Amino acid sequence: MVAYVIIPGIDGSDERHWQSRWEEQWGASAVRTAPASWSEPDLGDWVAAVEAAYETAARRDSRVVLVAHSLGCWAAAQWLDGWAGPVTGPVAAFLVAPPDPAGPGFPREAAATFLGLTARPLPCPSLLVASDDDPYCDPATAVSFGHGWQAEMHLVESHGHINSGSGLGDWPAGRELLRGLVDRGHRNSLGSGGPVA
Repeated sequence: MVAYVIIPGIDGSDERHWQSRWEEQWGASAVRTAPASWSEPDLGDWVAAVEAAYETAARRDSRVVLVAHSLGCWAAAQWLDGWAGPVTGPVAAFLVAPPDPAGPGFPREAAATFLGLTARPLPCPSLLVASDDDPYCDPATAVSFGHGWQAEMHLVESHGHINSGSGLGDWPAGRELLRGLVDRGHRNSLGSGGPVA
């Protein structure tokens, strides 16, 4: 079994969003972040919300996977940046459609504390999924984030911001990508000589 931390983007994920559908299917194995600043995101608040959700998830299973969308990717990455090491941390991070903080579509006023963030290497296996027509991040920039995070990169065609408006339903292709990432993270944890994270 695996516990999942669901990290939505600005204003959260509605009931049609793949994150919400997965969360419903996972039941007690999923914990959603609950920042106080959904509409005007404060980075410190969002990172603290990831920490709180992770602590809850880790009590349910020793193998925890972060499942982040949009601005939630940056909150996840910032939280991971402060993590002590890969052995005791999350098994994997699934990062979908991170927006470009320097891009023209970024909500600069509402999410001012996210400006200036850079992608630094993550301490666990990670996969970045981006679309070639995301209005909040062009493909080349998404690839640069993948390099910075040292994440595997998976570019999809014509999925927009990979959200409710993309009409993905349960997004079975995304579930397959996540399953492969979790399996790789589990093998890496076993191969490290330390406990399974």
